[in-house]
Amino acid sequence: MKTLTLLRHAKSGWDDTVARDFDRPLNAKGRKAAQVVGAHLRRLGLSFDHIVASPAERVVQTIAEVAAGFRAPIEPAWDKRLYLASSATLLDVARESPADADRLLMIGHNPGLEDFVLLMMGSGDPSLVREAELKYPTATVAELTFDVADWADLAPASGTLTRFIRPRDLDPTLGPGEE
Repeated sequence: MKTLTLLRHAKSGWDDTVARDFDRPLNAKGRKAAQVVGAHLRRLGLSFDHIVASPAERVVQTIAEVAAGFRAPIEPAWDKRLYLASSATLLDVARESPADADRLLMIGHNPGLEDFVLLMMGSGDPSLVREAELKYPTATVAELTFDVADWADLAPASGTLTRFIRPRDLDPTLGPGEE
């Protein structure tokens, strides 16, 4: 059994004038959301054997804030392929994960992460599936389990969606339009 956890970066600051999208930082709401999500992951007792992340600044800052809430370091393998990756690229990266890692965390961007969840889930709690099909907001965590022994054997529509956690589910002030 393999467990894949996907984390979309937290809300970034569009007001910040940066030359490249890659360098865009988080805004205050994004920093708060990432810490809240990290604390929730800690309360759930989650751990990860392998972590892969986009090196974009908003992902780097998301990881730092999640780690602060998680109260433990999160040290990913940085992979440039995750920057604005398609679902096909995300599947390739997941399939390359070490076979002995049972819990994989991937941290990146939309629309790729949302497309990847939709591609990979074959079942799950109907209410979670419905939420995942509607929208994958910033700082949201999706968890899928797969009945495989090796990441190389991942196949579309073979996962069970076991968690879909949005920041607003944890703190209503983190919902749309709230500041």
